Order: sequence, then structure tokens, then C-alpha cells
Amino acid sequence: MKKKNLFFKTFCLFFLVLCLTGCGKREKVYVEMDIVNYGKMTLELDPNIAPKTVQNFVDLVEKGFYDGLTFHRIIDGFMIQGGDPLGTGLGGSDKKIVGEFENNGFKNKLSHKRGVISMARAANDMNSASSQFFIMQEDNPSLDGDYAAFGIVTEGIEIVDEICKNTKVEDDNGTVLKENQPKIRSVKIIENKK
Repeated sequence: MKKKNLFFKTFCLFFLVLCLTGCGKREKVYVEMDIVNYGKMTLELDPNIAPKTVQNFVDLVEKGFYDGLTFHRIIDGFMIQGGDPLGTGLGGSDKKIVGEFENNGFKNKLSHKRGVISMARAANDMNSASSQFFIMQEDNPSLDGDYAAFGIVTEGIEIVDEICKNTKVEDDNGTVLKENQPKIRSVKIIENKK
């Protein structure tokens, strides 16, 4: 009986500590994306929504992976897509991650609204996300449940509008020739904002 009582007290203490420290909530991560000729955007990444996706993105940022890459696909009224080292839509990092979205068995309540950042993937493979991401220019909830949204632009969303307005595209799919692709100068982790 004493062992059960000790176990119960230990469990209650652990539960209390867990709740006092945010019930397992993880800190949001803030990144600054500096785009040549356009300026800087701040994005808030939420590991409570898509922890593996955020960790993958942060790992790539810390390696400097995105520095010097481009936005290779731009559709005005929809989104801008980047993060491909080939600049063609066919490249990625050396790692693929699980798709953290509803149709792949994960709860992800972040809707694809203006300013949301989400992972691109192959249409026929739910677990093919790697380094390519897209930032929504306009709301498009039809993507909810099929793509891993993991954060939102908190400052500088007008840069997405400017990129969409100023970039020459070649077709309805938003293909941008290499010489016209807006370039990411750098992406870096910045101090968490309270």
C-alpha cells in the first residue's frame, strides 16, 4: 500500500511540474529571412504544431543550407516556393521527413492562410518533404490536411506581395527562370520574441 501511495504522490508531483512548465509546450522559434532586393521577413515557427518539420527547418537554417538559394516557383494570388538547391523544384536536402498533416495521421490545425509557411512535397509521397517550403500569399484552405504548415510570417508579409508582383513567370505553374529567381541572402535564427 505504501508503494502505491508513493507512486501516486510521485505521479502527481510530476504532473504538477509538467503543467507548471507549460504542459510540455515547446518554445516557438523565430527566423529572419533576408531576400536580396526585397528585405527581411520574420517567421514564427511552432514546434507544437509540427515538431519534426520545425526541427528539420531549424537544422537546415543552422547549417546555412538556405543561404543563397532562391524562390523558383511563384504564383501571384497563391504562394512563393523556395528552398531547392537546384532551383528547379526537383532538389532537396539529404533528408526526407514525415508529413505532419491530417491525411497522414497527424493533427495539424494551422490553416493555409496568408503568411503561413508550409512544406512542399511530391504529390504522390506524403513523406517526401525535405528542404522546399512555400509561403502563402493568400488564403487557400484546400491545402489543409495535405501539407505540413508549421509557422507564419509575423513581419514583412508585404515582401511576398512584392515578389509575386515583380517576378516574371514562364507558365501557369509559376516556373521562374534561374536568372529571374529572387535570391535568399540568408535565413537565421533570431531571439525569441515574448
